[in-house]
Amino acid sequence: MRVFSKLCFAVCSSSILFLTGCQSLSQPNKVIASPQVQDENNFNLQGKIGVRTPQQSGSAFFTWVQQQDQFNIELTGILGVGKTQIEGKPGQVTLNSAKTGLITATTPEELLEKATGWQAPIMHLAYWIQAKPATQNAQVSKDEQNRLKQLVEDGWNVDFSYNDAQTLPNKLLLKQALADGKENRITMVIQNR
Repeated sequence: MRVFSKLCFAVCSSSILFLTGCQSLSQPNKVIASPQVQDENNFNLQGKIGVRTPQQSGSAFFTWVQQQDQFNIELTGILGVGKTQIEGKPGQVTLNSAKTGLITATTPEELLEKATGWQAPIMHLAYWIQAKPATQNAQVSKDEQNRLKQLVEDGWNVDFSYNDAQTLPNKLLLKQALADGKENRITMVIQNR
């Protein structure tokens, strides 16, 4: 999977959370059944994501469709409220919602900064959802089935949860320690792959 494509998902997910605020969650309408092992450059993910910082928190449902270097991510709150559409291809990322209007950037990191002013492990998240460390410097621990259980990478602690004997995680909990015992926390639940 290309770095650009991986970065976009995290940017978009984090952005909508800050733009729509905290919303109640319900099940997404669309269900996509797909095999556990998938092509890293072509896939569909559905789930929900929550972000909590000392300043604010929020959550949203996401649908992420990846086709090689192009992606389309839709983020919504309950009953489609706060819908945000994010699209990207190399060199161009756009975020469009009723609250923000159209925001454009050349990279997902730039888009996140413009939309929220917040920094997150954007580049790493796409690796982590595939149960892989993003760098050689990651400290990893594995479970009894040799699946990634926990890692520490670039200031983030990530815990991985799996359904039964699945090889890809269904839940990621990311924590970044801050001053005064506070933290940034991202919870990502993957309901369908």
